[in-house]
Amino acid sequence: MSATQQELIAALPYARRFARALTGSQGEGDGLVGRAIPRMPRDMPPRLGFYAAITQLMRDHPQREAPGLTLVQRQLLLLTALEEVTLADAARVLDMTPEQAAEEVRQARHDLRQVAATDILIIEDEPVIAMDLQMLVQGCGHRVAGVAMTEREAVRLANKRPVGLILADVNLGRGGSGISAVRTIMESTTTPVIFVTAYPELLLTAEGIEPAFIVRKPFDPLSLAIATYQAVHAGRVPIP
Repeated sequence: MSATQQELIAALPYARRFARALTGSQGEGDGLVGRAIPRMPRDMPPRLGFYAAITQLMRDHPQREAPGLTLVQRQLLLLTALEEVTLADAARVLDMTPEQAAEEVRQARHDLRQVAATDILIIEDEPVIAMDLQMLVQGCGHRVAGVAMTEREAVRLANKRPVGLILADVNLGRGGSGISAVRTIMESTTTPVIFVTAYPELLLTAEGIEPAFIVRKPFDPLSLAIATYQAVHAGRVPIP
């Protein structure tokens, strides 16, 4: 295997995570990545090349914008907040000047606070982290419908009260698995889910059902805000 092929494979989980966050769908995101491979610019490292090809594919197919943010703003926030790309590299990916990108990010952060709120179920076994999550989602203007520390409690709360979003830890310790809890909940609902984990790339195994939205621990308010926005609104936007 050549060095270029190895770099391409190493960049693949990041491309899949980015595409899924943009589209809100495992299948659509991975399909987008597949179509991006032959369009990757050769003057960029593979990871940035993936991002550039994916964003170009999205721009080439006009679509209805999600409420509050433009497509470019969503792409910039995902690149800088969730993918942890520098602003300069994000501007390069989107063929913008750093100054243009900085202004778009500034406006996007402001507009993000104006988006309609939703009810969120938090699944987290660590009390301090659960409290942080509550404060963060409330700071984004959302309402906390409940906090579950175990798999069983999560399923019970989800069945008791419909919510607009589920924010779930992957590992609930002795309380079970956040992934397992979500799978059970998804048998009776199509509520969008954000998984939080210290190792987001490890969730993209190409085996079975994988999450569309992933936030890295430790998280910050902006990362959670853009992930929440995408999870609630991405599925409402037609994807090429």
